[in-house]
Amino acid sequence: MMRLTELKLPLSALAVENRRAADAPSETEADRAPVAHPIAALTRLSAQALGIAPEAIAQLSVFKRSFDARKAELLAVYIVDVTLAPGIDEAALLARFDQHPHIGATPDMAYRFVAQAPADFGQFEGERPVVVGFGPCGMLAALVLAQMGLKPIVLERGKTVRERTKDTWGLWRKKQLNPKSNVQFGEGGAGTFSDGKLYSQIRDPRHLGRKVMQEFVAAGAPPEILYVAHPHIGTFKLVKVVEHIREKIIALGGEIRFEQRVTDLLTDTDRGGTHHVRGLRVLDLPSGETRTIAADHVVLALGHSARDTFAMLHARGVFLEAKPFSVGVRIEHPQSVIDQARWGRHAGHPLLGAADYKLVHHAANGRTVYSFCMCPGGTVVAATSEAGRVVTNGMSQYSRNERNANAGLVVGIDAADFPRDVAAWQAAFGEDDGARLAAEATALAAQTPPQAHPLAGIVLQRALESRAFEAGGASYEAPGQLVGDFLAARPSTAFGGVLPSYKPGVKLGDLATVLPAYAVEAMREALPVFGRRIRGYDRADAVMTGVETRTSSPLRITRGDDFQSLNLRGLFPAGEGAGYAGGILSAGVDGIKVGEAVARSLVGSGTGST
Repeated sequence: MMRLTELKLPLSALAVENRRAADAPSETEADRAPVAHPIAALTRLSAQALGIAPEAIAQLSVFKRSFDARKAELLAVYIVDVTLAPGIDEAALLARFDQHPHIGATPDMAYRFVAQAPADFGQFEGERPVVVGFGPCGMLAALVLAQMGLKPIVLERGKTVRERTKDTWGLWRKKQLNPKSNVQFGEGGAGTFSDGKLYSQIRDPRHLGRKVMQEFVAAGAPPEILYVAHPHIGTFKLVKVVEHIREKIIALGGEIRFEQRVTDLLTDTDRGGTHHVRGLRVLDLPSGETRTIAADHVVLALGHSARDTFAMLHARGVFLEAKPFSVGVRIEHPQSVIDQARWGRHAGHPLLGAADYKLVHHAANGRTVYSFCMCPGGTVVAATSEAGRVVTNGMSQYSRNERNANAGLVVGIDAADFPRDVAAWQAAFGEDDGARLAAEATALAAQTPPQAHPLAGIVLQRALESRAFEAGGASYEAPGQLVGDFLAARPSTAFGGVLPSYKPGVKLGDLATVLPAYAVEAMREALPVFGRRIRGYDRADAVMTGVETRTSSPLRITRGDDFQSLNLRGLFPAGEGAGYAGGILSAGVDGIKVGEAVARSLVGSGTGST
């Protein structure tokens, strides 16, 4: 097959499609039917580009569709794969267009398993790999392990997705937090309560992202995620997808154990001085009982909020390092404002849906301000997992039809911004542990070159989240401010035309009392700049709600080329919590890579390509 890119058609050439907003359980197979692409028009364009007759193309399939809104006439932009009719020399055509930027051979995107376990594998528990965490990374790691016959055991500290949904609504509607089951902890991970975005900027030469999306479609995700440029699923649909993948893992011999929190690692040291993981100590949360699980292949697919587990790993000497992340707020605008700014006269077209945006500004104080996790037609959600702290995040359903658009407005930080005083460490980790960790941090800072303590980012996150909790009235309401007041450095007292979507509620005030001064300064500079790029972005009544602190993991569990911890063999750090992913798709891709590494270690290379 041959792949052609940059085939452009006017929007008017496309059939109008009703947004299949089937968020409800009543969704039918007809709702999931793929759209009717303009195959005839694309065939003519392809033939023209190749210099052949349309009849010489036997088959055409759409690989990707996006939209170009840079000109008055909005264009649909396609990437297609074509199969030539018998008698047409594909090799000669490819040779003719060898240097053409938009014509080439269709890459081989088929996934091939790297190994296959023997039929009698997994006769005893200690032989089976253990996956800690059942977010997108742990889910895909467990799935590929199960598909290779390795019968993984999954330990998830939270509840099943349906149960955690009930607990999450308890916070949103009743201001009742369950620290064991919430937006961060439970089946599906933090991504379940999000927009379900499936696009990423990671390098993916093996097309593992395609494997992730194909598994999602097989589990009930909209088929369109395979071809739209910015695919998303939405929370309601993600619930069903997560459940179906769980069922598939179990059917293949895997096991999912919920409400199981890993509290310790069991290790030993061989004669050569190499440390190995040998098992896990696991707390059964419903009963309060602790048991030991033998395991010498452990995938750590932790989310970015598993702070107690990070502290345990540090205490056990697992090599960790601090990493930069970002902090800020969620900002809300009427979705109609964003649609008009992005789509112009085409705003509201059913093919386009709710518009998104991506913004970046490099401020004079050296900080980078950027939009993060933009959720068109969505809501701002309470995303804390710890009592006495407030965290915001964004979420959309598949339909993206809520009145507001929201996105993180965040500022990059680095190790120099981490708190160093003992009081901050004690507030984060308790009096005794905080004092001990603060002493470690001081010693690391005195080294040449200075080193940041691996847990220092957690200290900053907890400090900001505690400030937000107090500023919101200590009831899990979030502090908020209107953009106009934020720019004028005055507290807000009343909402304007934009009403916040955050539940349990927003208490207006001054976000400068919550955020670091450098972040406030940079955001005040960036907002008018963004207003020139998206008209209405800096409108006075847009609402800012804080704080957004969990943009990524505050540390990295460093691993080698074999995906194992640098100083503990058999431990495979993976995904967002380990510092190797940033979203559903990249986490799923990393889960596949780590699952493959475990398979190679357990049974060696089998059939298939690596």
